[in-house]
Amino acid sequence: MMAVNSAPPAGFVWADDLSDEADGAAGASSPSAAAVPPSQVVILNDAAAVGAEVCARVEAAAAKAIKEHGHFALSIPGGSVLTMLAGSAPAWADKCTVAYVNHKAVPMDDAALATHAKARAKFLDSWAGVNVIVMDGTSDAQAEALSYEAQLKALPESTLPRDASTGLPVFDLSLIGVGDDGHVGSLYPNRDEVSDTSGRWVLPVEMKQPGSITLSLPVMQASKEVVIAACGVSEKYPQGKSAAMARGIEGDETPQSFPAVGLRAQATWILDKAAASTLSAGYGA
Repeated sequence: MMAVNSAPPAGFVWADDLSDEADGAAGASSPSAAAVPPSQVVILNDAAAVGAEVCARVEAAAAKAIKEHGHFALSIPGGSVLTMLAGSAPAWADKCTVAYVNHKAVPMDDAALATHAKARAKFLDSWAGVNVIVMDGTSDAQAEALSYEAQLKALPESTLPRDASTGLPVFDLSLIGVGDDGHVGSLYPNRDEVSDTSGRWVLPVEMKQPGSITLSLPVMQASKEVVIAACGVSEKYPQGKSAAMARGIEGDETPQSFPAVGLRAQATWILDKAAASTLSAGYGA
């Protein structure tokens, strides 16, 4: 699919609008996003340390949100973040609403494909009283996206606050995973969904089968706090997601070429040493 020519999402910065301090080169002409400031990149020893840090940030965000508006609105991805939260049983769970950043259009009890089923098995069943926004469990991604958005919009602002200027939902914390190709949620490179300006909160994505739903990039950006976590190595990837993290944090990229770039202005990136191993020296890797 060709890249669209619509206006880039909020948070996108044209290179020739950047200051010398921000990009180190006045008069740059290629449209790329400003690199993530080193203060927004946290590098820890290993995957266990990253998991502990993510859990600590969830606890802190929950305490802050409940103090401010009586409830904690949390959006979560699938993948390794579910393992980071495994075994948790927070006392504040009955004051928490959980939504999925993205989810395949499959039955919710599909243990192999449903993020909801995996999250229940790892931790959600131990979160007593938690309110989880769940899909209908059909294969119709278009209908599922509309239904999921309707459920989110039905939540009172005391549960899920809205941005006063845009009307978008403001999650207290969004945990986001990044794929090797830079996808966040189900927003994949060079697809219309990345640059969607319709105002939709939830989009259908039918690039693969089964299809899926995803929060839009503006909704992710509107979160009060965004955390991207990457850690762990394998025989196939001895440096983990280091190449993807380098592109996402400081590569010459746009949200269309590498969607995670659309969260540079908002996200804190929590990495282990392997994932940070190819960052430039300024990040302390």
